[in-house]
Formats: sequence, structure tokens, C-alpha cells
Amino acid sequence: MTEGIGLMEPLLPPAGASGMGELNDLAVDLVSKASSFAGRLNPVVRKSVGDLVRNMNCYYSNLIEGHNTTPRDIDRALADNYSSEPEKRALQKEAVSHIAVQKMIDDGKAPDFYPISSKYGQWIHKEFCGRLPEELLWVENPDTGKKIKIIGGEHRDGTVQVGRHIPPLPENLDRFLTRFDEAYDPKRLTKLERITSIAASHHRYVWIHPFYDGNGRVVRLMSYAALRRAEVGSELWSVARGLARQKDKYKALLQAADEPRRGDLDGRGTLSQQALVDFCSFFLTTCIDQVDYMSGLLDFRMLSERMRIHVEEMIAMKELPKGSYLLLREALLVGEFERGQVEELTGLKDRAARDVLYALVKKGLLVSDTPRGSVRLGFPIDVVERWFPLLYPVT
Repeated sequence: MTEGIGLMEPLLPPAGASGMGELNDLAVDLVSKASSFAGRLNPVVRKSVGDLVRNMNCYYSNLIEGHNTTPRDIDRALADNYSSEPEKRALQKEAVSHIAVQKMIDDGKAPDFYPISSKYGQWIHKEFCGRLPEELLWVENPDTGKKIKIIGGEHRDGTVQVGRHIPPLPENLDRFLTRFDEAYDPKRLTKLERITSIAASHHRYVWIHPFYDGNGRVVRLMSYAALRRAEVGSELWSVARGLARQKDKYKALLQAADEPRRGDLDGRGTLSQQALVDFCSFFLTTCIDQVDYMSGLLDFRMLSERMRIHVEEMIAMKELPKGSYLLLREALLVGEFERGQVEELTGLKDRAARDVLYALVKKGLLVSDTPRGSVRLGFPIDVVERWFPLLYPVT
């Protein structure tokens, strides 16, 4: 059966739509705040924080999917320390797969497709599924009980239902995805429209539901990559955290945007224009909230003070030697320093200075690529809650 591609219109709220003024204001606000946030950290510290945020992004994306893999479980998996429990081990491998794909995006190793495109979605799905254990590559048809094997990067060849929504038939997927690619082609959009389109496409992609499973995770990574391409996103913040912290509202607004037009004052498409505007407003507001949150969290004065208080407590409990904070503050300020600078920075001599460095390296608060190389800040799981309060629950 041929389904008209007009079934998913509008793909973008038109210029004169009710609420478009607010969406434009939100896009401008996001550009402004993201730009002022961008150059705040030393590049070396920025990369280390980016590694931490990548793990956080994985944790929250898993949470949205109902896969509660704890930060400690993720941390252990990244150290190749997997649980002996089959279910927990599988979820740890899922987390490692997610982090590996996002790292490719962060490191510029993704293909040169525009992130809001069907080809980019296929690339994410293929890379992600290619790293999953066999047991996570099967889904079950709830009506027939039939097991279906997920093939990474391959669109579904059967029908699915998501709540009340029935996505396009498999024989029509190519037509809907071609229209998706055309509508969100950045060459056709202004700067503000490109930012709004990231929000709108987030819903329309899951509405198409091109894969049997993994569509939500794929589109969140697409959105992450697109925000980076638009030069408002960065490795320092993640919209997934904000979406997960409002998971019920996120899912309710996605579902509302599946609904048909609500009458003559609700646009001219098949789907509700106002519901799409509402979802875009929520998505962009969530982005701004996360930029504000991370901007405050990474303020040098406040971060260094939280580090100082924590280190002083550790010194009092004899978990760290005196002089530890001076080295950590230097790493936060300049990014990395040579081991030969330790005496000068601490004011201690020979063995005492080396003992401070050794203690910090042993606890993972300073890390190095080689035994004698320069050192930089590390963010072991045990300090995350103190240095980055409410970033994510450390359990």
C-alpha cells in the first residue's frame, strides 16, 4: 500500500506559525549562550571533561530507554571489567558501544553526511549495533511472538507499532526518508531554521521509525552531532541529560506530536503543527537549560573551590598529602604540566614533592599517557559527585 509522504507534514513549523517567534528567540538564546560557553576551558581540560560528559550522555540515553546501567558499571566496563551477571554484562557492553560511537563523532571520525539525514542515522545504527552482544540484537513481535534479528544500519522490513502510532510501512520507508532528507537539508535553511530543524527532526525521525529497535538512541546521537555541526553543541554538554530528567514530559510531547491536526487553526499539514511547535520549544529550552547548567558547573572559580574543599577533607582524613590541591589547581588552570614542575608548584623538596604527585596519580586525580609524561586532570567516578554536583547519580 502506498502511503502519501504528506502524512508526516509539516516537517518544520512555517514562518508565520503561532509560537514561531518564541522558537526563534530560543534559537538565538541558544546560539548566544553556547558561544560564550565555548572557549571557557583550557583545551586539555575540555577534552577530559568531554570524556566525562560522554559517559554521562550514555547513562542518560540508557535511562530513557529503560536500561538503568549505573555510572560505576559503565566506568568498570570502560576499564574492561565486566560483570559476571549476563544481563548486566550485556548492558555494560551496550553502554560501551554507545560511548564508542559518540567518541567517533567527537573525534571527527564520523562520515561527512549531514547529521540530520537518513544516511547518518544508518551509520550510527550500524556502528552501534556492530558492537552489541548477540543477545541485544533480537526483538520480539508482540502480536506473533516471532523473534526478529536486528541488522545494523538496515531499515526494517516489517511493520511496527509504537504506542498508538503506526509508523510507515516498510515498502514506503525510502520515500519518507527521502522527504526527511530534503526538508532538513541545511542548504535550504537559515541559521535559525537549522537549529529549529534539529528539534523538529528529532520527532519526525522517530515518527518514521526506520529501524526495528534503537531509533531513540540513534536520533539523540543525530541531534547531538547536529548541534555540534551548528556550532552550538559541544562535548561539554548533552541534551540527553535534560531529556532524561524530564523523561515523562519528553515522551508525552513526542506522542502528542504524532497526533493529527486539531482543526483549521492548527496548520495545513496532516499532523498537529502546534504539537510540533510545543515539542521544538521543549527541546530548545532543554538545550539552553543544559548549557546554563554546565556553564555554571564549569565556572573556574566555583569548580576550583569545590575541588579545594574536597581535597582538604581528604588531607584531613590522610587520604592525600598536603600540597595536593596546588597541583590539581595548576592542572585545571593550564591543562597539563611537566612532572619536573612539582617541586616548584608545591614548595616541597624531592621525595615529599614526588609523594604528592604519586598519591594524586594513584587516585586517578592526575593522569598521564606515559609513566614520565606530563600530567593532566583525571575525573575518577569517586570525585564526580563532589566536583560536579548533580551531573549524574554516582551509585
